[in-house]
Amino acid sequence: MDSVTTTQKLLDGHPVGSLVLRLGIPAMFGQFFNLLYSIVDRIFVGQIPQGGELALAGIGICAPALTAITAFAYMVGIGGAAVMSMSLGQQNPQRAAQALSNAFWLLVGIGAAVTAVLLPLRRPLLYLLGSSDAIFPYADRYFSLYLVGTLASLLGIGLNQFLLAQGFARQGMVAVVLGALTNVVLDPVLIFGLDLGVAGAALATVVSQCVMAVYVLRCLCGAAMPVRLRLHRPRAALCRRIVAIGIMSFLITLLDNLIIILLNIVLRRYGGDQGDALITCATVVQSFLTVVFCPSQGITSGCGTIFSYHYGAGHYQKVRQAFLGVFLLCGAYIGLLELAVQLLPGVFAGLFLRDSSLIALASVCLRRYTLGLLGVAVQYALVDSLTAMGKVRYAFPLSIFRKLLYLVCLGVLPRLGGVEAVFFAGSISDLLGATFSAVVFLTAVLPRLKQEMQPHPA
Repeated sequence: MDSVTTTQKLLDGHPVGSLVLRLGIPAMFGQFFNLLYSIVDRIFVGQIPQGGELALAGIGICAPALTAITAFAYMVGIGGAAVMSMSLGQQNPQRAAQALSNAFWLLVGIGAAVTAVLLPLRRPLLYLLGSSDAIFPYADRYFSLYLVGTLASLLGIGLNQFLLAQGFARQGMVAVVLGALTNVVLDPVLIFGLDLGVAGAALATVVSQCVMAVYVLRCLCGAAMPVRLRLHRPRAALCRRIVAIGIMSFLITLLDNLIIILLNIVLRRYGGDQGDALITCATVVQSFLTVVFCPSQGITSGCGTIFSYHYGAGHYQKVRQAFLGVFLLCGAYIGLLELAVQLLPGVFAGLFLRDSSLIALASVCLRRYTLGLLGVAVQYALVDSLTAMGKVRYAFPLSIFRKLLYLVCLGVLPRLGGVEAVFFAGSISDLLGATFSAVVFLTAVLPRLKQEMQPHPA
């Protein structure tokens, strides 16, 4: 009963607003450092004297595939952590421990399968993602080495969700920071010192992922952890439940990847001689969005246990307060970034690019893409929080509507306003998607949750 008692003391013993800050902020900073895996790679790669722009575009081509790999980790981590937290809220520590063990086996199996499948298929895959003959050598070097660290990446990211779910947001942040700092130190040494170029960036990422995985495993096996990692026999029913909850996160990530792929295809089709330059600018835009999305996802991941536990315990008012708290925290962070990029887009673009004309073009793309960025705060607060409670049937339509809007914009905007008008697709889908999500949540989802949960006294 120690695990139940510890969780109750944390989640029942503090106001929801303070819990959002206590769990969300460390996880936000942890994910902020996590984005250094990709951002730092791109900054250093973009400064390579010969072929830096092409190498940067190569990493951008790889991004959808690498994000899809990471999506497996979040699928298992978010699903497993939700099952664990709900089990603790229902006073069932044995099922909570089994959820952690089954998540571990799922991650190991997926990691081995992904590596075995993608390594021999990397050439056709990279061309499918939009690579040109000039970009392919850089993309191939980066992608091939990254795949070597797939298992470590999945274990580190996926199991870190179980640290956050047990209220160990600080340890979760330390895990990410350790990996990020390792990456920052190794990047210049391997890229420039040993003259490995883009391969050095990939190798630095692999080593940093291994460091993170070792730290997370050590924490979860330690005596101080309420629910410790103990390898139980896998249970098919529990694995299905984990995947059923986490699959929404996975599908959303795949759709996001599809959007990036289609964006690159549209830019190449309509961009003419500017095709490679526009793809490079799109890589800069995606890098900025990583700065937005990763910490925001950290907030919702860190606070996910609040929703899972109180949903399992039937505390409707606390769940409702948590929705508001997560929205305000995400909104404050995203709003500041939107203001900064609208005022100073060239500062961010200049981190990756040296050519002044490319910096000017990337600045225009950044401004157009991020006009409606604050709407993303609504999406994260509603979609991720509902997912943490296992309410995929509510969360998925709210997310999919925004993706469909974006796809429509990709098809329509270049015909109406030229290829550069495509970069308005993000702003249009963010604003209309947030409006749709807020209306549906307030008028349909929230009343149903209230009826279902039969609120208990706080």
